[in-house]
Amino acid sequence: MQATTMNFQIEPVTHDTVVIRIGKALDFRNAADFKAAAQEQVRSGIRSFILDFNDTGILDSTGLGSIFSLYRQVSPMSGQVVFASVSRPVQVVVQLTRTYKVFRQFPSVEAAREALR
Repeated sequence: MQATTMNFQIEPVTHDTVVIRIGKALDFRNAADFKAAAQEQVRSGIRSFILDFNDTGILDSTGLGSIFSLYRQVSPMSGQVVFASVSRPVQVVVQLTRTYKVFRQFPSVEAAREALR
């Protein structure tokens, strides 16, 4: 069952893992919505997040901050946040901010699903 929460599609993978399809942008305009949607998932028992950046053209510092906030929340619970299908514009941000040192990246959502099983 797929749910759309505040512009983000959330798709369950297992009892404690979801895919969040980021869409066109994760920036100052919707970072708070992302954070709220992710926190709702954490409250419902989700510990691992696959962030799908396939269609994402914009990732700014506010968006990145909301991802780090999620990471800090799930890390103590042995949870994880991974990136999948990272688009060119997002890859540039990941390289410049050295975010690749924190978040594992996978070429596709399917590859991320396999790695988190």
